[in-house]
Amino acid sequence: MAFGARVLKTGIAITLALFLAGLLHMTPPVIAAVAAIFAVQPSIYRSWRYMWEQVQTNVLGAVLAMTAGLLFSKDPVAIGLVCVLIIAICLKLKMEETVGLTLVTVVAVMDAAGDWHFALNRFVLIMLGLGSAFLINILFFPPNPRKQFIAQIHSVFAKMSLLLRTVISNEVKEVVFREEKEELERSIQSIADKYRLFEEETKKLKRGKVSHIRQLIVYKQMLLALQKGAAVLDAVQQHYFQAVRSPETDTLYDEHLEKLLKYHEQVLLKFEEKLKPDIRLAPSGGKENDRFIDTMIERYTANPEGKVRLAIVAAAVYDYGYHVGRLDKLVGREMKEEAAGETGEPDGT
Repeated sequence: MAFGARVLKTGIAITLALFLAGLLHMTPPVIAAVAAIFAVQPSIYRSWRYMWEQVQTNVLGAVLAMTAGLLFSKDPVAIGLVCVLIIAICLKLKMEETVGLTLVTVVAVMDAAGDWHFALNRFVLIMLGLGSAFLINILFFPPNPRKQFIAQIHSVFAKMSLLLRTVISNEVKEVVFREEKEELERSIQSIADKYRLFEEETKKLKRGKVSHIRQLIVYKQMLLALQKGAAVLDAVQQHYFQAVRSPETDTLYDEHLEKLLKYHEQVLLKFEEKLKPDIRLAPSGGKENDRFIDTMIERYTANPEGKVRLAIVAAAVYDYGYHVGRLDKLVGREMKEEAAGETGEPDGT
């Protein structure tokens, strides 16, 4: 977990849980604090789902623990067996995330050897911590996966752009290139995680509204375009420098990658409506990309010896250009749909 809003919210949730427990004279307040630590989630939907699942498994755990406590008192073996049973039930219900806090409830209740007042006190403390975390997650810096996703897209594109602009010319030191590439891969994985959060929240909380589904398609294509760009780096690293090539070939690849990156950048700016209306986007993802792959095919057909590796790289570059072009079309369609929605007119599609 990186230091950010979620870290701060965890601290505030702990403070609120401890304050409320003290205000209600409930002891020990540390149980409410532990519950609050577990409950701060990266999205509002996950916060609600986590709290609801915790309520279910904690009620079940408290009932089983009370029953076992009445029958077996504080017997360590009985406590261990009940914990195993609770873990099995949570796994069966696909509520793995609730296991830790539910076990806290089970052990605390069984330690009371069937005392109903004690068990109720522990259960209320845990619900107090969960409620505090849920409230803080909604009221303070509420999670905004969409905003975070778009910000990361630009940040990761900048990293990828630097690497793709220098990979053919081989200007960057190998150690630096490797470190930057590993960082890029981690960042793309982080974006993929953010996309899953946004997709989950959109489908569960917004009931699959058509406009939101269209947005999801655009965001998924943004992620895919970055993944295809990173795949070009892999192809170059594994095949390009081991192939027989001429300086002219280096120039051809370098110039086409430069055009694709400019095109990709323009599409992202177009999505955020930052381009002037009269700006024409470079057609690198369409006809220009087709011309590039046609040129490569002609060269490799005329002189195939030692060119298989270059063909692999050319295919990766073409695939990247294709997906940037597809992103351009999806962004254009989304903007058209939004404009039609604002004016109340049909878009003609």
